[in-house]
Amino acid sequence: MKKESRRFLEALIRAISPSGYEEEAARVWQAEARTFAARVRHDVHGNSHAVINPGGSPRIMFAGHYDEIGFVVSHIDDNGFLWIQPVGGWDPQIPQGHRVVIRARRGRVPGVIGKVPVHLIKPEERDKVTKLDRLWVDIGARNRKDAEKRVAVGDPLVLDHEMAGLSGDLFVGRGFDNRIGAFVVLEAARRLAGRKIRAEVHAVATVQEEIGIRGARTAAFGIDPLVGIAVDVTFATDHPGMEDAIRRFGRIELGKGAVISRGPNVHPKLFDLLRDTAEKRRIRHQIEVHNGPTPTDANVLQINRAGVVAGLVSVPNRYMHSSCEMIHADDVEAAIELLAETAARIDSRTGFSMLG
Repeated sequence: MKKESRRFLEALIRAISPSGYEEEAARVWQAEARTFAARVRHDVHGNSHAVINPGGSPRIMFAGHYDEIGFVVSHIDDNGFLWIQPVGGWDPQIPQGHRVVIRARRGRVPGVIGKVPVHLIKPEERDKVTKLDRLWVDIGARNRKDAEKRVAVGDPLVLDHEMAGLSGDLFVGRGFDNRIGAFVVLEAARRLAGRKIRAEVHAVATVQEEIGIRGARTAAFGIDPLVGIAVDVTFATDHPGMEDAIRRFGRIELGKGAVISRGPNVHPKLFDLLRDTAEKRRIRHQIEVHNGPTPTDANVLQINRAGVVAGLVSVPNRYMHSSCEMIHADDVEAAIELLAETAARIDSRTGFSMLG
């Protein structure tokens, strides 16, 4: 991964942007988009748009959501402890004992998620997972008044884990679900900006996917694309405990390439085009099967207005919805190249008839 691209990705991961609080990620993404896109805009829902080759035909939409799971402060008690509510789908085993960072009006506030010490938990309770609504955040405040000088009810917070490199081209951190999708769609748009293409391409970083796939719905309605390709993460099934997932989705491995989804949520002609492009351009790829609507932006892209030619390209991800999600740089590069090369082949004559 180029140094400039890595700095962009690190800045995206650093942004505190749970669903409904995506402003920090939006600023980073739009600043990068303005370096090359013909048009950059921000809609009222919070989606960010970068347009390549305006006036071209047909319209293609790339969608990668930049919201993440997190928490919001729901109550500050008399002793200055912050009680929190989850945003998005948390595994309740994950947050306990973690450092957090709160995005408050006057800047970032560090804290820790507290819990009763294991020594004081009744033996019959030790094997039970503490429910999320029984966790609190300690910012070292003396009392409520002291805490309210620094934070307010409704402030968002995330686990304090930024992007880091492991051996080779592996990266870990929180929020790769799905900052990496927002990264991929913009990097693919960057490559198309320097080429002669026929289509008008809209790279969109979407909001509120983690709480009901909401931003892609409103963005697609406004754009009205013929083709919509969502980019998200998918389960890497190459680690212990994934035997059932292999039977359900197939074997998906880190470093083996971008993942092309196949199933009812994906237009068969677009799947064929994505796979053919990957084969002709020698782009490493894997195939994943979904037997119904996917839990991604592709879900709502497909049923926008009178229907969209929808596809889904994913980046394999180990340990999803944790503080140490893991991805491989080669898979990211493959996803970027696959999107750009596929879009470059689409023009007004490209046939997407199911029977043609």
